[in-house]
Amino acid sequence: MSAIRLFVFGLGYTGLAFARSVQGDAAWVGGTVRSPDKAAKLRAEGIGAHVFDGGRPGEGVAAALSGATHILLTISQGEGGDPVLAHHGDDIAASPDLEWIGYLSTVGVYGDHGGAWIDEETPPDPRVPRTAARIGVEQAWMAFGRRRDVPVGVFRLAGIYGPGRNPLVKLADGTAHRIVKPGQVFNRIHVADIAATLRAAAARPAARLYNVADDEPAPPQDVVAYAADLMGVAPPPEAPFAEADLSPMARSFYEGNRRISNRRIREELGVHLAYPTYRDGLSALWREGTWQG
Repeated sequence: MSAIRLFVFGLGYTGLAFARSVQGDAAWVGGTVRSPDKAAKLRAEGIGAHVFDGGRPGEGVAAALSGATHILLTISQGEGGDPVLAHHGDDIAASPDLEWIGYLSTVGVYGDHGGAWIDEETPPDPRVPRTAARIGVEQAWMAFGRRRDVPVGVFRLAGIYGPGRNPLVKLADGTAHRIVKPGQVFNRIHVADIAATLRAAAARPAARLYNVADDEPAPPQDVVAYAADLMGVAPPPEAPFAEADLSPMARSFYEGNRRISNRRIREELGVHLAYPTYRDGLSALWREGTWQG
């Protein structure tokens, strides 16, 4: 990937993991953050960071985009739609060397399927407004790609975990819960496997939709119990979903019960997950001492 010039809108948890994964091979890597302090820290490690708060064009962003070959979009939509399209869509369209755009979405757009297996051909059926809006942004970027004649890959991500963001951390700080909703299962995906998938997709640009998920959807209470066993601590008691004190946001995650197939990333992109199950991922985080980030 030595010729790649990558710009990431949103150098947060996932975007920064991808940027760092290609940094040693790329010609340059840049992107956006929300604060000057974070921008300065990332520039110190060789990442050309610019401040973009989504409310107006970011200073220096247009100039950076003019040299980009690959662009990753990780910023969620706002009330007015996608802020990147609104403030930098014209700049992206004018990028002369652009080869690929990636947009990070969520498997939440599929809604509830009663625990059945689904894939990229399954029609979206969002149950909450924010995921319905997400579909609109997916479609907007795919339409942008057709107008600009550049492939746009849409990546629907399962629940993200990794260093600093996992049940081990929640157990340590006392915020872990074991909420039981009979029959409920989720897929997850380690942030390193997201980065590997994006690397594979960027190397094979295609206007394509991809589910990015692990091999084994599992009940959330089982994942917390496994993490507790790794740490040698007692797991928190199980709590019925109907009685759980959850925020509306947290409760909405339980509205979708589905098993996500990752066949497309394996067969079309040649992705071999480093952490195909939550047990692989959590065990590695604990064994390597990286669980706290």
